[in-house]
Amino acid sequence: MQESRQMLEFAWPWLLLALPLPLLMRWLPARETAEPALKVPFFNALQSLGIKTANRSRKGFSRLTLWLLWALCLLAAADPRWVGEAQSMPYSGRDLMLAVDISVSMLEVDMVPPGVTSMQFQNNRNYTRLHAVKDVVGDFMQRRRGDRLGLILFADSAYLQAPLSHDIVTVNQLLQETEIGFAGRMTAIGDAIGLAIKQLKGNPANSRRLILMSDGENNAGRLLPEEAAQKAAELGIVIYTIAFGAEEIIVQGRRGPRRINPSKDIDVRTLQQIAELTGGQYFRARSTQELQDIHRQLDLLEPLEVDTLTVRPITSLFYWPLALALILSALMTLVYLWQSRGASHA
Repeated sequence: MQESRQMLEFAWPWLLLALPLPLLMRWLPARETAEPALKVPFFNALQSLGIKTANRSRKGFSRLTLWLLWALCLLAAADPRWVGEAQSMPYSGRDLMLAVDISVSMLEVDMVPPGVTSMQFQNNRNYTRLHAVKDVVGDFMQRRRGDRLGLILFADSAYLQAPLSHDIVTVNQLLQETEIGFAGRMTAIGDAIGLAIKQLKGNPANSRRLILMSDGENNAGRLLPEEAAQKAAELGIVIYTIAFGAEEIIVQGRRGPRRINPSKDIDVRTLQQIAELTGGQYFRARSTQELQDIHRQLDLLEPLEVDTLTVRPITSLFYWPLALALILSALMTLVYLWQSRGASHA
């Protein structure tokens, strides 16, 4: 019970032992030198000005104020922190990276928003594949509380948008802010897997998972997908691959409506091979609904084994004494300038 109470503590409390240091310095004997350390041609003029202002400065500044300034600086250096009450948060110990294809093909408008029928959506053709990914994957993230999630975006190259973190809200926000063109126009599946390996290889075994979603074929990057998948398999990283995109849409042409396959460039064979090599599973999502169903299956394949992790929020307070010391030193400077100006006029 005692440990759960709120309290004030210092990160480096031993720094407060330096509080009497100025007093000790006054007791040290002054060292006399034969010659001055610095020769100033106008020293006599400065000395006379100092004599005029010294007595007034002693009257204007209290030693207590100087001690207070020293104490505030030490207090800030000791890093005071407010430790809140113990809080429980879900924790599973699983590390889950999400690699999302943001090549130019993700601008294809062959998806329908969740909960909307094709007839209702007929007049709105601004909903792209990337919009569907944001909706479905964002909802999937919210259900993975307890996992550490990370986000990789890939096109011409692969980029770490969010490292592994329990802060699911921020990871999801970074996904929602993603736009086509952030990483180029092509598709580097191998580089995305390679970057995921770097993020996962140092983490506990049997908890390394990668969900890779793509709507094209590997046509960029320096690493072949098969080689990257083989390396992931050696490190125990399980990869689930999702091929995303409709297989048929109707477009209006000069000779009337015609049917086309907007997903003809998806390299299904490579995505299947990646999943097989790493002990994962391959999925095919032809619609937003199928993409939702796949992520529900992933919830079943990787169930949350939630434990309770107790944490105590810590708020740093060093800036309060530091701000007071800054204000106090500014006031002392203003008073000194005012007294110096009066002394010069005298």
